[in-house]
Amino acid sequence: MPTSNHQMEEGDAAIVRRVRNGEVEAFRILVDRHSRALYALAQRMTGNAHDAEDIVQESLMKAYRQLDRFESRAEFGTWVHRIGVNCALDHLRSRKTRDAVLAPAPEGGESLPETIASSEPLPDQRLADRQIRDHVQCALGTLSESERTAFVLRHFEDVPLSEIATVLGINENAVKNTIFRAVQKVRRAIEPVIGELR
Repeated sequence: MPTSNHQMEEGDAAIVRRVRNGEVEAFRILVDRHSRALYALAQRMTGNAHDAEDIVQESLMKAYRQLDRFESRAEFGTWVHRIGVNCALDHLRSRKTRDAVLAPAPEGGESLPETIASSEPLPDQRLADRQIRDHVQCALGTLSESERTAFVLRHFEDVPLSEIATVLGINENAVKNTIFRAVQKVRRAIEPVIGELR
């Protein structure tokens, strides 16, 4: 256990230095560390597992090609996250004509869970969970790109406001306002379902 902790403590910046010095294989460590978080982010932003896989691949390839632009004093995780957000936004823009964004979250997703357990939930509970999840997905589809990004990063990824500000290129107060607007829209979208459950 201490060994793996020590390896993790090696730090992303140190790994980046190794890659820049010609140890190309070391990039695999960065891929292993960050691909899961990138996938979760991309899946929530696109609502589609296949698209999320493409975005992860594209993000990591871009990160590798642009590694010379990475500043060692920055956090690699934040930097690659920003690349992932940009790739996801590009992907969403390119498929705007399709409404795949509004599709329910994939089975393996970590969004609002469907109540499928061995103890067989009540059918109306299962329906309610699905309705809330679908309403949230629909609401995410109505948000502006910056609102959706801010909402997903804050409420699904638990990213600090300062990092969201960096990703969006705005100040923290603007991030708070953007998240507030997004929350209001999502709340309005799920209010009818919540009301029915009371």
